[in-house]
Amino acid sequence: MSLALSLSRPATPRVPRWRADWRAARRFVSPLVLVAAWQVGSMLGWISPRTLAAPSTILATAWGLAASGELGTNMAVSLGRVLSGLAIGVTTGTLLAIAAGLSRRGEEVVDAPMQALRTLPFLGLVPLFILWLGIGEAPKIALVALGTTFPVYLNLFAGIRGADRKLVEAGRVFGLDRRALVRHVVLPAALPSALVGLRYALGVAWLSLVVAEQINANAGIGYMINDARDFLRTDIIVVGLLVYALLGLGADALVRALERRALAWRPSLVEG
Repeated sequence: MSLALSLSRPATPRVPRWRADWRAARRFVSPLVLVAAWQVGSMLGWISPRTLAAPSTILATAWGLAASGELGTNMAVSLGRVLSGLAIGVTTGTLLAIAAGLSRRGEEVVDAPMQALRTLPFLGLVPLFILWLGIGEAPKIALVALGTTFPVYLNLFAGIRGADRKLVEAGRVFGLDRRALVRHVVLPAALPSALVGLRYALGVAWLSLVVAEQINANAGIGYMINDARDFLRTDIIVVGLLVYALLGLGADALVRALERRALAWRPSLVEG
């Protein structure tokens, strides 16, 4: 019966390639119109350079900063801070989530302090970090690490506790002990949630870095933006913000590629 129904069902018309490409290109029409209006407004004097530099000026400034090596040097410093803080935050969040997710006693010890700390505005802890760690690299990395710990912890904890009980019971039927169950059933089931937490953590990492690089920085994209603010260089400020955005998008794209590869067994991803 189901075969007959599927045969009698009309085939879905195939969209021509040019029409699909046009649909994808239409997403860029409105941003390009806005940039063009921005450029025209700057050329006609409607937008002051002190308020916002023209797109052409921003492109020229970006090219000059890249050619001089200043942009690459500051970008490398910012990337180092983010990677260091992210490594600490992801490792801490993962270990705490495993401890709390796999054990009731671990949940009693870990979850309450984590939930209490999560409600604090972690960016408001900057003065304490400066008092505890000084004004060097340590408070910058610590701020990124703290901000990235909570998304990883919350999502992985929820993924572990949300593992399919039927799969766990099936594993026990096949003779898996607790360690094997955790390794082969629970953690793979929690992997989608863990990757979602990692994507959130990447976004928080760049947000934390923007604030962290206000702390007596002498290099980095944030330092470049602060220095440009003192001289009313809106072109450099916009270049720095664009770099932050591009780095964040690039990091998110890497995680999404990892997600497609690691979760290829999911039907939704296989069909897509």
